Amino acid sequence: MFRIQGAAGKDLCDSHLGPTRRDVMRIGGSGLLGLSLSGMLKLRAHTAEASAADSESAGGGPGWGKAKSVIMVYLQGGPSHLDLWDPKENVPDNVKSAFSNISTKIPGIQFTENLPKLAQINDRFSMIRSMSYTPNGLFNHTAAIYQLMTGYTTDKVSPSGQLEPPSPKDFPNFGSNIIRLKPTDQPMLPFVMLPRPLQESNVIGKGGTAGFLGKAFDPYTLYPDGDDMDMEKMERIKIDDLKLRPDVFAARLQRRARLRDLVNAKMPDINAAVKDLELDGYYDQALNLITSGRAREAFNLSSESEATRDKYGRNTFGQSCLLARRLVEAGTRVVEVIWPKVANSDNHSWDHHSGLTERMKNRSAPMLDAGLAALIEDMDDRGMLEDTLVVAIGEFGRSPQRGVSTSGNNNSADGRDHWPYCYTSVVAGAGVKRGYLHGKSDKTASAPLEDPVHPIELLASIYHSFGIRPDTIVYNHLNQPRELVKAEALTSIFS
Repeated sequence: MFRIQGAAGKDLCDSHLGPTRRDVMRIGGSGLLGLSLSGMLKLRAHTAEASAADSESAGGGPGWGKAKSVIMVYLQGGPSHLDLWDPKENVPDNVKSAFSNISTKIPGIQFTENLPKLAQINDRFSMIRSMSYTPNGLFNHTAAIYQLMTGYTTDKVSPSGQLEPPSPKDFPNFGSNIIRLKPTDQPMLPFVMLPRPLQESNVIGKGGTAGFLGKAFDPYTLYPDGDDMDMEKMERIKIDDLKLRPDVFAARLQRRARLRDLVNAKMPDINAAVKDLELDGYYDQALNLITSGRAREAFNLSSESEATRDKYGRNTFGQSCLLARRLVEAGTRVVEVIWPKVANSDNHSWDHHSGLTERMKNRSAPMLDAGLAALIEDMDDRGMLEDTLVVAIGEFGRSPQRGVSTSGNNNSADGRDHWPYCYTSVVAGAGVKRGYLHGKSDKTASAPLEDPVHPIELLASIYHSFGIRPDTIVYNHLNQPRELVKAEALTSIFS
């Protein structure tokens, strides 16, 4: 009862996975081409351990290994840095923001009037005003999203700029890499994405999956019912797959687990052979996740005080930020909060090709200001910024000149086009310097004047913060070695 086969999953997306219990039973205790079963399993286990060890070796430096969790606040659509946190004075009228500048907690640093709450706590986070990259088909939202989330550029971009749909051959989202190399030991969802998928037009989810790592490392997606204009959708969170069916009580489920253990006890040879692989680990994790109620309670926003919920903002973005904090408290490793309005759309989208002044002032900016400020302040007050990294960034900024086309889009006199050459990001927690400004844009915020930072360097910094070397090797669907990201960490932002 044995079969000769190649390495399990080597030609599949889940190439890192070992043999199943069924494979073990087929092979039995027989030797396979001179290699015993226990030897084969031990070799596989050793390979997996070596991969994890390699990700940690030769690390160090400021910020190394400080993070236990990360919240990515992804401002999909490309916010205008000139109209938020990098305003300019003494510039032409078609460059200057329509908004007044205000002072911040840090002398000499100004924001626009759109961010009064963030202006009062910018001594708690770092800002990078020199985010920059030269596009290669990356004026398109989806291509830029893919680069930011995976660290790699896409193979195919059509003439219209749209990408192919998500594929098992895609590079993994950074969160998938993190939970694979730094698995959580808590009975909690390791990676959660909310409240909507990454999307442009009909390309949905590109850059938001585990790709060639396999579905085992995909995020748990929490996408409440309702369209993007429904500000109460977070009140209708459904987590049915984290609940027991009415006819299956916890005690009954535990009895099933004991029955499984009894059957296993009658198979001592096989159990001994696979002991080091802990093949029952995933079963136990799933059982604990369902029966502990920890995940379900984390999703219960109604347990927060009315004052706290109001502080974050009674809208999809604000309540998503609050939920992100609750998930991290419960043990989630990675949370990605996606801006709740799809790119290339109107209203509170950041894709301000027209109507920027009204949309920014009355819709987009107030939600960002309240939600992000509350998240950073709340986590800091709770001591959670000690080991949680918070990153807020879009896929690019907006053009310094209003009314011009940089990406083939039409732009009104009150609109700015896509601009990857210079924009701003915010980073806090996990050893990141407080009140620090990295880099500087030129007089029109068109290009970095000092210390340009490529977005993949920010990804490398996230890995570094977890104690994972950015050049750690993973194997793609063709079993080819690839670095997590081809960039070095920006250690200067860490204390």
